[in-house]
Amino acid sequence: MSIKVKAVERNVSFDKSKEKWAYVMQPELYNKLSQSKVINEASLRSGIPKGTLLACYNAIGDVVTAWATEGHSVAIPGLGSMRFSLRATSVDDVNLVKSALITTRRVIFTPSTEIKDELARTAISITCYDRNGMVVKRVTSTDEGKVEDPDNGSNTQDPDNNPGGDTGGDNTGGTGSGGSTGGGGME
Repeated sequence: MSIKVKAVERNVSFDKSKEKWAYVMQPELYNKLSQSKVINEASLRSGIPKGTLLACYNAIGDVVTAWATEGHSVAIPGLGSMRFSLRATSVDDVNLVKSALITTRRVIFTPSTEIKDELARTAISITCYDRNGMVVKRVTSTDEGKVEDPDNGSNTQDPDNNPGGDTGGDNTGGTGSGGSTGGGGME
């Protein structure tokens, strides 16, 4: 089992008069699994009838939504925890505080230790494509498998202190945040 990644050669220059080509990596996502497929597979693995699982699945979703919107971090068994957060502009004067300062509402997912350990052990297979769509190289990971920890604010960097690309979400930062320590997380 491996995570499949594609590195596509793209023009990354912001100046339209100049070209700067670089390989940009992103995970290859197959498709979104439907709720019915998840329920069917869980029923096969557990022996619990599909109707019972569907009722539980929907009830857990309702509970997570209700409690998270009340400000709780909600545990999701076997996966981790989820909470809502936001990004907002900070101001010096309390009289300037208003809801218009909120720039983004966010969902923060913190994976369990077991999920992070599994991700660290999973190989990564990279296929490189040139600007014409031709495969030019294939690579399999040999790294130590560092996993970002959104609760501790650690955006993992390489030994040369070059920040890694965040292809999974908005990592633009903000001048203030409620309960969040920067970008990343599963969004």
